[in-house]
Amino acid sequence: MSVVEKFWDDAREGDECISPTYTVTRERILAYADLTGDHTPVHVDEEYANASHFGCLVAHGLFGLSIADGLKTQCQYRFVPGMSLGWTWDFVLPIKVNDVLHVRMRVGAMRPSKSRPGWGIVVLPSELINQHGEVVQRGEHRLMVPRRAQA
Repeated sequence: MSVVEKFWDDAREGDECISPTYTVTRERILAYADLTGDHTPVHVDEEYANASHFGCLVAHGLFGLSIADGLKTQCQYRFVPGMSLGWTWDFVLPIKVNDVLHVRMRVGAMRPSKSRPGWGIVVLPSELINQHGEVVQRGEHRLMVPRRAQA
């Protein structure tokens, strides 16, 4: 099944989508640490992490946001590429090795762009959820999306 990318005009407030899943592994956390240069011990040193208040190795908060953004792009509900205007994002619970995550996203507020005719702004409230149904991170992504060409 091919995905039809949506223009701003195709979206409706309240539209929802659930992403595929992503399994967090020790190797992926370590790769993220290498990619970003953030080798804080609770993310990379199991002995240190096990003795911490988390009791185990945990993923970086921004790792979770990065995974949420990637999962969002794998939803069947996708927009024609536009411009990210920013995120408001909360880290609610730790993300642990072997967590299986997915994103629940919906279309929130929408408005035509005031500064760019031919574009619209959409706000996507989203939750990153683990295999226990717990929200581990949540927030909103603001996007500027192309509108359909007016004939």
